[in-house]
Amino acid sequence: MRPIPADPGVYRFRDARGRALYVGRAVNLKRRVASYWGDLRDRRHLAAMVRKVSRVEVVACDSEHEAAWLERNILERSMPPWNRVAGGAESPIYLELTTSLAAPGLRTTFRVAAGTQGFGPYLGGTKARLAVSALHRLYPLPYTGTRLTGAERDMARKLAVGPQHHGDMLAAVSAVLHREASAVAAARAALAQLRDAASADLAFERAQRLHLELAALEWICAAQQVTVTQPEDLVFYGWAEETLVRFEVVAGRLCDWQVRSCTAQAAKEKVALTPPHWVRFAQRNAALAAALRKE
Repeated sequence: MRPIPADPGVYRFRDARGRALYVGRAVNLKRRVASYWGDLRDRRHLAAMVRKVSRVEVVACDSEHEAAWLERNILERSMPPWNRVAGGAESPIYLELTTSLAAPGLRTTFRVAAGTQGFGPYLGGTKARLAVSALHRLYPLPYTGTRLTGAERDMARKLAVGPQHHGDMLAAVSAVLHREASAVAAARAALAQLRDAASADLAFERAQRLHLELAALEWICAAQQVTVTQPEDLVFYGWAEETLVRFEVVAGRLCDWQVRSCTAQAAKEKVALTPPHWVRFAQRNAALAAALRKE
């Protein structure tokens, strides 16, 4: 298992007949997979499964959020016998950005309304709500609206914001949600500064809340392409060292991968059809699959 990286991703155990036994996700693939051959602790019910494992397959992802989506997609399509829950514990959710001058703001929703900007999907309602709280803390967009209650107008005065700030606040929130690197870095730094200041003032509950908001912001801004809103269906391939990996996307969700032997000549035409935005992902994981087959 030496080729397995210490990256987020999804792993799959197969038996000697090639049947999938279990699919899981990990923040650190190397550590998580190795743990099955150590002290299982509260997972002792998996000991019988571990004895049947003949092959380990992994897909490395760009973030923990991407790994969570990939695991969910795979398990919703097919449940190996040792998995208990289809799709994981988090629920899919979106963020809806209302841009109107009357009542601007950001909120969580299960369905984006017409006339608003939708972002996502994300996994985890709690994380999404904490991310909204973080962005409103940094950029109090709702208080730049023109339809405020008396209490809201008082708060707007305290925050020194008004309709004249609407455009700037809207642009700042939108930039973070579009994962613009400089905007995400600025938001991350501002939240960290607020958290550290709260901690220095011994306001530990506030510091903990800011810590959770920062983690939630990282979650929604993390790179992930295995689940998108466009209903795209496609198959794409990666190849390395006589190993071909076939990936399948259904309705915008990457939901399966298969590994097999293949010559360079036979793989050439298939790999050439891989869309540009999937090439790095496919090649990275084909190289990993090839290394694991040598183990």
